[in-house]
Amino acid sequence: MSWHLYIVSFIFSLVGIFHLVRPKAFMRIMPLYIPYHKLLVYLSGIAEILVGIGVLFEQTRTISIWSIIIMLVLFFPVHIHMLINKKAGLNLPKPVLIFRLLLQFVLIYWVYSYL
Repeated sequence: MSWHLYIVSFIFSLVGIFHLVRPKAFMRIMPLYIPYHKLLVYLSGIAEILVGIGVLFEQTRTISIWSIIIMLVLFFPVHIHMLINKKAGLNLPKPVLIFRLLLQFVLIYWVYSYL
């Protein structure tokens, strides 16, 4: 197994833990048209932890990688919302928000390369 998968595992597991520990931070950046903010933050946090762990095992790696890709695509509306809504953008500079949005494509490519 590539050491890069340990990094993928760490990143997604850590972000998932933050979803559970600091849900309000994630709820604040969600577009209003998406319902059930708190529930979705908790579910996505649990999912990120599970896929983060799942990439470490050969039996679950493929489903975990595809799940990560799907989640990253599903998170696009949040990143776009942060970019166009100053309040949701956490007062981050526009270049940082654009970078975060573009980073999604890099992350998708990165995890896809392990299939």
